[in-house]
Parts: sequence; C-alpha cells; structure tokens
Amino acid sequence: MKKIYILILFFSWMIFSSAIPAEKNVFNVSGKGTKVFVCDYDYQADIKVFVCDYDYQADLKVYKVKYDYQANDDGKWYFTDYDYQADKKIFFTDYDYQADLKIYFVDYDYQAGWNNKSKMHLMY
Repeated sequence: MKKIYILILFFSWMIFSSAIPAEKNVFNVSGKGTKVFVCDYDYQADIKVFVCDYDYQADLKVYKVKYDYQANDDGKWYFTDYDYQADKKIFFTDYDYQADLKIYFVDYDYQAGWNNKSKMHLMY
C-alpha cells in the first residue's frame, strides 16, 4: 500500500510540474536558468551587453555561478563553453549606447538582481 501511495505522489508531482509554464513555476522544477554563451561577433548574439563600472548604472546585476544548475533568471549566470548549451548568446559591446542590456558583475550571489525590470523580457 505504501508503494502505491508513493507512486501516486510521484506521478502527481510529474503531472503538476509539467502543467505549469517555466516562468510561472514557483518550484523551478524545469531547472530553467540563464546559461549564456559569449559570441565573437555582434550579429551572432541574441543580446548585446555592456558591462558598467557601477551597480546603479546597470539594468541587471549579475553573479557568475560555477555550475549550470545554480543559474536562474534573476541575475545568476552560468557561462557555457558552446553556443548550443546556452539559453542566450551574448556579445559584449565597447560602449553603453550599443547595448541592449547593461550589466554589472557583483561579488556575492545575494547581490544579483534586476535594477530595471523593464528589460527582463530580453532574458526570456
């Protein structure tokens, strides 16, 4: 009886987690995060990014994580080695006016997050 109960719970969880869109999924069951690949040329990129000198100038404060499962849509990025592994391909610009998104790299994961939420659509 206990095995049947566990199986029912497991399958219910599987159905529930797949029915929720990834951006609405409060449990983050999909594992969706922001994995980025740095392109060599701007025409290869989904987003052009400029790195600011100060955090208040940035649209997004970014923390670089060591493992892909640590990445999330709220500023924790994992940098991939290959473009097919990435959710977004980015190109670093030399000037802020060339960029779609301005970021600032932070030292601690709790500092990551959006300063300008109107640019959030660029990462989805």
